[in-house]
Amino acid sequence: MSRRTAVWVHGPAAALACWGLGYTLWHGITAPRTALAFGVLIAAGEAVRRVPAHPVGPASGLPHALNSGAARVPSMRRPPTPSGGSPRASSALPGLREGAPLGAAGALGYALLGEAGGRPAAHGVPQTVAVVVAAGLVGLVPYLVRGGGPVLDPFARRVLTVGFAATCCQPLYGAGALPAWVAAGPVRPLFLAVLLALTALCDAVLAAALARARTGWPYGPLLRDELRALPGIGTAICATGVVIALAVAVAGLWALPVFCLPLLLTQIAFRRYAGVRATYRQTIASLARATEIAGCTPPGHARRVAGLSRAVGRELGLGGPDLDVLEHAALMHDIGQLSLVDPVPDGATAPLPPAEQRRIALLGGAVARQTGAPPEVAVIVERQADPYREQPVTARIVRTVNAYDDLVAGAAGPAGRLRALERLRLATARDHEPRVVEALARVLGRGDRAG
Repeated sequence: MSRRTAVWVHGPAAALACWGLGYTLWHGITAPRTALAFGVLIAAGEAVRRVPAHPVGPASGLPHALNSGAARVPSMRRPPTPSGGSPRASSALPGLREGAPLGAAGALGYALLGEAGGRPAAHGVPQTVAVVVAAGLVGLVPYLVRGGGPVLDPFARRVLTVGFAATCCQPLYGAGALPAWVAAGPVRPLFLAVLLALTALCDAVLAAALARARTGWPYGPLLRDELRALPGIGTAICATGVVIALAVAVAGLWALPVFCLPLLLTQIAFRRYAGVRATYRQTIASLARATEIAGCTPPGHARRVAGLSRAVGRELGLGGPDLDVLEHAALMHDIGQLSLVDPVPDGATAPLPPAEQRRIALLGGAVARQTGAPPEVAVIVERQADPYREQPVTARIVRTVNAYDDLVAGAAGPAGRLRALERLRLATARDHEPRVVEALARVLGRGDRAG
């Protein structure tokens, strides 16, 4: 099913690209100056595409956690990464999913362009696709040289969404319908805005489908994450695409650099914001390693719990912001052990008496607040020992995954994992929510089958 989904996206994109390039080569280029100007803009946007970060350590999510857990669970294999190649691609910050906003805005602007300096553009759908494909391929060369990740999925989405926008718009220009509407009032800008909203929705659907194909995660939460990202830089891309098309129609090609500058500045601001968030993740990861360095917990324990907790949270339908909070709390869930005079043997808190678990959890919440962690993270840490029916779902997830990692310590092979899951199922009457345990079992099952 997953491979079939990817084929149903990549296949039409490849066919559309070949048709556009072949048709344009056969019939020639209409308005070559305009095509060259937009091609340069698209290529430049792709060339400065944001290289995805490849986090190391605890912040790298499920793939690293499962891979790190291979020492304990030898048959656990690394599951596929999300669309775009980065382990955290599907959980990127809202507004940062589009790695090349300048190229995307230029491509959309060319798809919506009907006139250039008062003269009909008349380039049609095939040439629109051809310029976007050719310029995109040229611009991806320096991006790949800089160490950029896989680009097949985002490039296929770009071709399909631009083809959709051009198919809805260019035939109307050819028939003279849109210029006639302009004379009647501001219908054309409204039409373009509605068209771009539909295009953005199509792109979100495609992105979620490809992420589902790559990871096996539930489609609903993935689609919600994509839709939540649209009000960020996605809105700026759509607005810039419309403004480019309208401005070039009146002022000519000189409008391109003028109206692309705000989007470029927005992209720089988002990159700085992403840098701040990356620094915060590294700080959390360092705090999580403190318990390992002090000998309070086994090596890699916090990293494994964080990765599996994030995967279980996604399996249960949590969105991007909740998953980030869940991951950070899972990384810090044992930090209270730094305040203990006598360390817990092997760092395993699950077998301790409830009162002792409660004391360690409260100490952890206090330490988390002192480190400047968000209040939501501290609440999850300090409520680890509460009855699960009184806990938020995020705290239930961390509690169950932590107990699982403690139970499989020293176990080898599928039998050890099955025994650990069975013990968790037997404790669902009091200690663990059945829904969380079954979600954990599904996540581990997909990890076993991933190749």
